[in-house]
Amino acid sequence: MPRWRVYTRPGCTLCEAFISELAWLLGPTTAQQVEVVDISDDDDLERLYGARIPVLTADDEIVCTYHVDREAVLARLAGSAHTAPDRPDIAG
Repeated sequence: MPRWRVYTRPGCTLCEAFISELAWLLGPTTAQQVEVVDISDDDDLERLYGARIPVLTADDEIVCTYHVDREAVLARLAGSAHTAPDRPDIAG
């Protein structure tokens, strides 16, 4: 399973919606393993991601920015040992 991270900052309503949509797509078990990283206190992360948040990475590779790219997330899941989200209503 990929190591998922969402880079965000406090007060980012787009980030909140992104995280909610991602959690729905991944399902509860996988969603609990997503690390949410606040970039506001890290100058290096601000330089890397500040203008593009929210940013989703899997194993430190950018999967999508601004909006959840369902196809990219599902493709990343399919390429891992976990072949489908833990949601019965989404084919993997």
